[in-house]
Amino acid sequence: MYNASIQTILAASVLFVIFTWIGSVKASRLLYSGSLEKLHRKTRKLLFWAWFPIIPAAAIVAAIVWLQMNMDTIFWKDRIFLQAPLVVVPLLSIWFVAVPKLLKLRSLTNISLTESGSTIEPAMFQRAASPGLIFPYQLTALSAAASLYFSFVPPVPFHWLEITIPLVVFIVLAAGLWLRHNLRAKQVRKAPNYQAPRLLARFGAMTGVLIVTAGIGFYLITFAMDKSVLPAEIDMASGTHDYGGGVISEHAGHDMTAMSNMAGMVSVADLTGPKEGTPDRHFTLVAQKKTVTLSSGKTVDAWTYNGQIPGPELRMKEGELIEVTLTNEDIDVGVTAHWHGLDVPNAEDGVAGATQNAVMPGETYTYRFRAEQVGSFWYHSHQDSQEAVSMGLFGALIVEPKEVADTTTFTIPFKDITVMTHRWKNTFAIGANDELDRQAVAPGTPVRMRLINTDDWVNQTYTLVGTPFEVAAIDGTDLNKPDLLTNTRVIVPTGGRFDLTFVMPDHPVYLNVGTNKNGGILLSADGRGNVPELPQTVAFDPLTYGSPKATPFDADSKFDRDFTLILDNKLGFYNRNFDFLYTLNGKVFPDAPMFMVKEGDLVKTTFVNRGNVEHPMHLHGHHVLVLSRNGKPSTGSPWWSDTLDVQPGDTYEVAFVANNPGLWMDHCHNLVHAAAGMSMHLMYEGITTPFSVGSGTQNHPE
Repeated sequence: MYNASIQTILAASVLFVIFTWIGSVKASRLLYSGSLEKLHRKTRKLLFWAWFPIIPAAAIVAAIVWLQMNMDTIFWKDRIFLQAPLVVVPLLSIWFVAVPKLLKLRSLTNISLTESGSTIEPAMFQRAASPGLIFPYQLTALSAAASLYFSFVPPVPFHWLEITIPLVVFIVLAAGLWLRHNLRAKQVRKAPNYQAPRLLARFGAMTGVLIVTAGIGFYLITFAMDKSVLPAEIDMASGTHDYGGGVISEHAGHDMTAMSNMAGMVSVADLTGPKEGTPDRHFTLVAQKKTVTLSSGKTVDAWTYNGQIPGPELRMKEGELIEVTLTNEDIDVGVTAHWHGLDVPNAEDGVAGATQNAVMPGETYTYRFRAEQVGSFWYHSHQDSQEAVSMGLFGALIVEPKEVADTTTFTIPFKDITVMTHRWKNTFAIGANDELDRQAVAPGTPVRMRLINTDDWVNQTYTLVGTPFEVAAIDGTDLNKPDLLTNTRVIVPTGGRFDLTFVMPDHPVYLNVGTNKNGGILLSADGRGNVPELPQTVAFDPLTYGSPKATPFDADSKFDRDFTLILDNKLGFYNRNFDFLYTLNGKVFPDAPMFMVKEGDLVKTTFVNRGNVEHPMHLHGHHVLVLSRNGKPSTGSPWWSDTLDVQPGDTYEVAFVANNPGLWMDHCHNLVHAAAGMSMHLMYEGITTPFSVGSGTQNHPE
């Protein structure tokens, strides 16, 4: 219903502009009627255009009222104080000021047509030129345009000072319209026999107005484009600092370059994993361009790790020291390896420009960290990440518990299936399999399916048919006492992971992905069998699933920092490109706020999605505990997430302990949004970075 409301406001605002513009033009041209019959007819039509805008206006007001009655203040404050008055007040001026004058003029023209023929009396010209008749129509059209502007460029967070300029422009234009029509009315009153300007003169005047308007518009657009250009080099530790109500450091406001020389400051480059010791496992990843063949025989021109799609699955055990050597063979834009969801030390996080420089062709980089968490994760390049992930630079990363043996040397007592889904242009595949994947599994075998969604801007739907199942883990964290589910679809956001577990029955089990019934995974005792019909399903809801258990903190804890992050979208320029921008507290990178914390802080963040698309928000280096959604507390198993999908109209309260010092990306994992500026940072006080991003550097994380 929230989406329907804001879509109604947008669509009705467009119609309101069109209808009021037509009315304003007709009101202005009323004076140019060449005969009494035309004046009478135009007066009647203008009365009609007083009625017609009521329809979109009523729709706008109704949608705003619904928001005010059902949503928190942040969703409707600007709409109540700006858009509603801009729609209602001018429209009322038409009905209470202009319409009475129109009715009187229509009555006079009707009498004149009956008594004296087609002559237009001077008094009628004076009434047709009355500012009180024309100005309300034109003011309403101007107000409609202003309301539409605020729909596409919402003032969020709402502050009166930040809307001063557009409001001043509106008032100046309104005053100009009033003066223009007041002057014209005086000219009509002075002329004993008023003659409307010839068409050529009116055309010339209108052309002049359009040229001036176009010139001003061109200047403003050029200014906005130039202002949107990103600097050639940006220090990732610079920007607007938000302390979330916490104590501000003595270094606050200092230049970050100067701060790097201060005693006690720590560089992210020093926040490494263990530098000494023989690794328990060593992996080599070679980034290279390859043409890869899918199971159907289709070929894909891909960017790969080790020449395969996805990249090799990296399996390790809890507590092991891991070393990964990354070599870039021929990816021109450069590569990194980011361990999505695995909370490694900051220097090992693999984000170009924040924790390292991009690895360019011919270069090698080594990562070292301990696998402290158990669960399903994945890795991908965080250099030009939108293109890199789309092209194939990703793979699965699985951390097994200590007691589970290495699957490469021992037979494990369960079937472990990684389901890594990706769309290769027009071809959907699980791993490199774009057909139905048949697997033989003996009845009675415990099965774990690790669902990993790598697609950009796709909330992928997975439906398991043929057996009850449990959602055992979300984003690499096990759930407490999960319940058995049937006829339930699991929706995994971009970058998210869900683990499903069940015991293999003596009949086929089918995992359907999306709406493609020709693909997916079919399990049976002999790998044969028919794909079962898909049942009617309900969506899985983690908020109430499983059983609660003690957590280090909860909604009643005292928080050291309390942040609010408003997700929205607006029209604008970003690096000279005009598009819908996806904003964080009304800003895009590098102007988005940087959340500042100290090590040990208990941090609460409230996500508010005012926009009309979903945003899977991914915080690097930390997992957040979901406290509530839309005011309803989390009552099931503790729900820890690193990629939280915030749907339009949703409000989430989450919290985490700041226990991993560094400079951490916090961005929408719809990577097309991140590339358009929906990216910010979590910054620990006392941390600096030697790395930077921008066109003048080799680093482009998004």
